[in-house]
Amino acid sequence: MAYKISEDCIMCGACADECPVNAITEGDGVYVIDADSCIDCASCADTCPVGAPSEA
Repeated sequence: MAYKISEDCIMCGACADECPVNAITEGDGVYVIDADSCIDCASCADTCPVGAPSEA
């Protein structure tokens, strides 16, 4: 199951920098994870300072 980024996102970009498959892009006010590209590695969740990414 792919990860999803909640509205808690502070747009710091840490998750996008850590994603090994570049599945995270800047959206409108929050970063967005492409569910088809996400490999469920949890790198984004481990890196996020506010815990915005979680399993969808």
